Amino acid sequence: MNAANNPLRHFFCALGYFTRIPIPAWVGYLPDDLDRAARYFPLVGVLIGLIGAGVFWLAHWVLPLRVALALSMASTIWLTGAFHEDGLADAVDGFGGGYTRERMLEIMHDSRIGSFGAIALIVGLLLKLETLAALPVMQIALALVAAHGFSRLVAVSLLGTLDYVRAAGKARPVAMRLNGSGLLLAVLFGGLPLLLLPPLWIGAAVLAGLVVRFAVARYLTRTLGGYTGDTLGMTQQLAELACYLVWCACALR
Repeated sequence: MNAANNPLRHFFCALGYFTRIPIPAWVGYLPDDLDRAARYFPLVGVLIGLIGAGVFWLAHWVLPLRVALALSMASTIWLTGAFHEDGLADAVDGFGGGYTRERMLEIMHDSRIGSFGAIALIVGLLLKLETLAALPVMQIALALVAAHGFSRLVAVSLLGTLDYVRAAGKARPVAMRLNGSGLLLAVLFGGLPLLLLPPLWIGAAVLAGLVVRFAVARYLTRTLGGYTGDTLGMTQQLAELACYLVWCACALR
């Protein structure tokens, strides 16, 4: 098979782009690899969720619930190099501190974190911890796997309708329209893990994901005219948190 059309290479490219997991040297790199790898981003999310679920499961045997959850969250943050959390902080800083499109993009490009970004991270992480802690213990591991995969599907779906707004940047390699078979694969990878959960939770997650996707796409179109790498990270974080929030509400009914 031609290297440029090898699905395994594209999966490894996605894995290397989003995580610290070493990938085989034979994978190499071609200019359009990440274009083709975008469909595998939700699958990488499922893998990250599985690792986070494993850490939680092991830790919960000997540690209190919230400590086990905190270790699980820390493991996924370390595994991804805080890739999406960094995007959330930068995007919120940009939207909170910028009054023009150019100023928003300039702030997002700044590597320093501001007050808006710091507050967003603190509130987001606390909400994740508390909502997960409110779920039935037997469902937490499954929720982690499903949310990590589905939230990346919500984020990558923006590639199907929005344009990339920078001439260069960390999302430039995936600045493409994801459609057709690529989008279908992303939907399968990100959606199938939801089937591990109760039917009510599935419907709630899909509805929450659609709301986040619609709201973010509309806001980005109005403010920036498209997406950046930081806003994709922000979308993933919002979608993941939205899943935990609606599942928490379902569990408390």
